[in-house]
Amino acid sequence: MTDLADEVAVLDFADEESVVQTRFATTALALFRAHLEAEDALPEGVATVEDAARDAEQALSTPLDENVLTAGQFTFLGSGWTYGLALEAGLKMREAAGAWTEAYPAMEYRHGPISITGPGRVAWGFGALPAGLADDVRKVGGILSERPRPARGPDPRPAPRRRRRRGPGLNPDTPAT
Repeated sequence: MTDLADEVAVLDFADEESVVQTRFATTALALFRAHLEAEDALPEGVATVEDAARDAEQALSTPLDENVLTAGQFTFLGSGWTYGLALEAGLKMREAAGAWTEAYPAMEYRHGPISITGPGRVAWGFGALPAGLADDVRKVGGILSERPRPARGPDPRPAPRRRRRRGPGLNPDTPAT
C-alpha cells in the first residue's frame, strides 16, 4: 500500500504494547481525517477533527440509560461505512469489558441474528437504521440504542465506549485466558 502513496507517515515506533490499541488507532484516524480536511477532501458526512473531538466529549459526558449499563449482551449494527464502526465497537467492548458482543450489517441483522435480541440485550445502531428495524427490536423485547447522525450532528463512533464499566478485576491489557 505504501508504494501507492506520494508520502508516508511511518509510525512503527508508536505501536502500543496493550492488547487494546485504541489510542494508536484513534490517533492514526485523526491524523488521516486532518489530512483529508486540509486537502478539502473530507467525505460528506464525516466530521472535522474539531467536531469529532467535541462529539467525543459530549458522548463521554452524557449518561447512558440504566438498561444499557446493566445489559448482558450487545449487538452493534451499521450500514455502509458505519458497519466497520459496528465491528470495531463490538471488538473494543469485548476486549475492554469482557462483554458478549456481536456486530452485523443492519439489513442482515433482521434476517436471523435478531433472534438473540430480547430483554436485557441491546441493539446499538450507528447511523440511521433501516425502516422498521427499531420496531422489530422492540417487538422482541430488546433495548434499542440508536444514534442517527444528522449531516452536522454528533459522530457516532465514541458512543459505545461511554461509561461502560469494566467488571471488577478486569484489565483489557491483560485479559483472562
